Amino acid sequence: MTATTQPETRPDTTGGSSSPTRDIALVAAFAALISASAYVGAIPVGSAGVPITLQTLTVMLAGCILGPVRGFSAVTLYLALGAVGLPVFAEHSSGIGVFTGPSGGYLLSFPIAAALGGFLVAHVARERRTRALVVFACSIAASILVIHPLGILGMMLHFDVSFLEAAAWDMPFWLGDVVKTSLVAMIAAEVHRAFPQLLQRG
Repeated sequence: MTATTQPETRPDTTGGSSSPTRDIALVAAFAALISASAYVGAIPVGSAGVPITLQTLTVMLAGCILGPVRGFSAVTLYLALGAVGLPVFAEHSSGIGVFTGPSGGYLLSFPIAAALGGFLVAHVARERRTRALVVFACSIAASILVIHPLGILGMMLHFDVSFLEAAAWDMPFWLGDVVKTSLVAMIAAEVHRAFPQLLQRG
């Protein structure tokens, strides 16, 4: 009679990043967080009437914490929920028509910005992602390169105005972005300090 050999059980040291179920949960949680942030503030700014919300904060948190793939997925899920009719956009709006409105360029920029910010944190910053200043640089780069240009382009197309006029309407968002990016940097750096393997499959 032979003894049955029990398989060796090893603790999970990946910070949960290797679990597809956990990946899906994180994507869904951040999509919900972005939806909630659209209701905070929602103050229309300037002649374009594009509202200031906390969306850019949570969008960049998704990218900088989850990484490019999961961050992109979370923001895309959020946009899909709004597109099919759930009132998750600013001022409780929804539907495909929002993407052709004044804020359409900003909304369409969000998944790309999250992916770029996540890529920079995961593959450029690497072990330095626990430093808030480094995460700040990654996040603000995505905002400057993606969110503001596409937001300006969206207003140009919607209102049929020049680049300079649309850029002037975009200017009030810059100060708020610096503040929100600072919060993104502090939060994301602390998360990566506590869970260093979180971006293994980001």
